[in-house]
Amino acid sequence: MDQTTEQSAQPDVTQTTTTLTAEPTQTTVTETPAVDFQSLIPAEYKEEKSLQNFNKMDDFVKSYLHSQKMVGLDKIPVPNKHATEDDWKEVYKRLGSPEAADGYKYSLPEGHAVPEDTLKSFSEEAVKLGLLPNQADGIMKYYNEVINQGVNEQNIQAEEARTKAEQELRNEYGSTYDNKITGAKNLATATLGSEFLNSTILQDGSKLGDNPQIVKAFAQLSEKLSEDDIVKGDTTSYLTTNEITKQIAALQQKGSAYWDKKHPAHAVAVEEVAALIRKKNNEVDA
Repeated sequence: MDQTTEQSAQPDVTQTTTTLTAEPTQTTVTETPAVDFQSLIPAEYKEEKSLQNFNKMDDFVKSYLHSQKMVGLDKIPVPNKHATEDDWKEVYKRLGSPEAADGYKYSLPEGHAVPEDTLKSFSEEAVKLGLLPNQADGIMKYYNEVINQGVNEQNIQAEEARTKAEQELRNEYGSTYDNKITGAKNLATATLGSEFLNSTILQDGSKLGDNPQIVKAFAQLSEKLSEDDIVKGDTTSYLTTNEITKQIAALQQKGSAYWDKKHPAHAVAVEEVAALIRKKNNEVDA
């Protein structure tokens, strides 16, 4: 066999490779057209309003399954805009609202700040509003916390004001501080009462009895009435007509609180003068 024959018998590698190379295939994905739910509704039900909001089958199925779960439950219809007050009361009643004020019970802490009269009034109003017991209890708990917070803040502010006033008066009075404060306290308590002095809160947060301007006014007045039993706290002693006249003159001197209506101790001074005049008249009559 000659060389030419052997070469023709060799396989054509290039041709074989070309033959084995496969052309890539393309896959065409056909999208399923969206189904309009409204087109599936039979003609006799087309006008049903309850079906108008459904555009997809899965929405309709979910709604149907939910309604099936609700079958047999005790449902409470929600009144519409035409509902009367009695309609709403019936809803509140079915939800658990008490028919009388004594149906509300409050779990407030011992020593709470809410007065009993306030609780009673609130319960009566809660009945009218149809509040549920747990709602009413929650409101009262919150109200109690607000009151306590306000009282605590007020006490802190009052104590700070008292400390500041005391320091101011000590700096001004020096070694005479105790005597002046004692006289002012006795006079203020006798004329205004301790409860009024301690419970009246001024705009700056201080109590009336701790306010430095008020204390100074009573301290000055007590000095002018130093022989009066109301300041000394002693038993009643006899005063001559001349002594009474001197006290009246001291209270009515020019520039005193007696003539200044804006002075904090004006009312006290006027009352003291009136009392001394009555006492003087009684002495003269006697």
